[in-house]
Amino acid sequence: MYKKALPLILATLVTLPGLWLKLSGAHLTPPPAALLSGLAILGASFLLLWACDVAQMDIPQTLALAVVALIAVLPEYAVDMYFTWQAGKNPGSDYAHYAIANMTGANRLLIGVAWTSIAAIHWFKSGRRVFLHQDQRTEVLFLGMATAYAFFIPIKGSLAWYDGLVFIAIYAWYIRLAAQRPCEDCELDGPAELIGALPKARRRWATALLFLFAAGVILASAELFSENLVASGKVFGINEFLLVQWLAPIASEAPEFIVAIMFVLRGQAAVAMGSLLSSKLNQWTLLVGMIPGVYGLASGGFEHPLPLGPYQLHELFLTAAQSLLAVALLASLSLGPGAAVLLFLMFAGQLVGPYVLAGLDITLPWGNGTDGVHQVFSAGYVVLFVIVVWMKRQDVWDLRKGTAVEQRIV
Repeated sequence: MYKKALPLILATLVTLPGLWLKLSGAHLTPPPAALLSGLAILGASFLLLWACDVAQMDIPQTLALAVVALIAVLPEYAVDMYFTWQAGKNPGSDYAHYAIANMTGANRLLIGVAWTSIAAIHWFKSGRRVFLHQDQRTEVLFLGMATAYAFFIPIKGSLAWYDGLVFIAIYAWYIRLAAQRPCEDCELDGPAELIGALPKARRRWATALLFLFAAGVILASAELFSENLVASGKVFGINEFLLVQWLAPIASEAPEFIVAIMFVLRGQAAVAMGSLLSSKLNQWTLLVGMIPGVYGLASGGFEHPLPLGPYQLHELFLTAAQSLLAVALLASLSLGPGAAVLLFLMFAGQLVGPYVLAGLDITLPWGNGTDGVHQVFSAGYVVLFVIVVWMKRQDVWDLRKGTAVEQRIV
């Protein structure tokens, strides 16, 4: 029991300094303030994850799917929506750029690091590819649908309210289908198992308190973390756009990533990969879909969409292109070492490419630096997608079956 309770205690303790910082109104320099508030979000994310697991024992399946999906993206949502709200309240500021940076970074990290790590760990552990269940074709299909629509944003140059409605509609359609799947016994582990073993009334109270506390910590820490992260970049002379794009999502994505690794180490690679696939779908529909709505409310109208410059549009195109290749690779409902290495190398290449070019003193015809390199990798993702689709054309065509509810064979 002590081993199961220890992570719960540690996660709670980690949230307290950041919560104290918010409630006390104490003023720290940006780096330690960003660290404490970031750790608070990290600890609260673990608490949310365990609460989500236990909640599925006590609420209807349809409601569980919707609630868990919403709560799963809450840490990422809190930070991104703060930037979006500030963008609406402060026209002409950099907040709109930060909102896009945070969203694109989170989505690319999931595929480039989390997905590939699960495939690599499973391969080294068992010598086999990761295989998804047949009914998870639904997630792959809807991720493909959201990705296909996402290309319209950089093409038309805006993320408007009607784009948000499309993304949310895709998510709602997915939830409707997923809710028709047969119920399964949920397997709890660690702190979730400890809470799940409580008597029914106490379990529900404990779960509700975890939800409320964790959500409160995340919402209270979002502003502190976001503002001090940007300020820390200025203190250290680091591009704040890059900090927001990569460091902020790590705090919110880490708990789910760690849990997925635990699943794959226990031989449950399909569960691990399925959870990360669902997370990617939720972020690529719900998170993106909420941005124009929040911006419209903050700015007082929906006539003008979130302002996006060429750099942000290229970042969106790159993120959509990566997702497109990932969908094609996963069309066969499996992910092997070759595909994982390809996704990781492409992700790593777009990160280090600008620095390599700068060191070699190479100038690209369409622009040097991060933006120029990212345009190269965007084209590379699209070319690779075309090749993979041709090689897996039957599997890609079979994705249409994802709109049907299939019985899972265990």
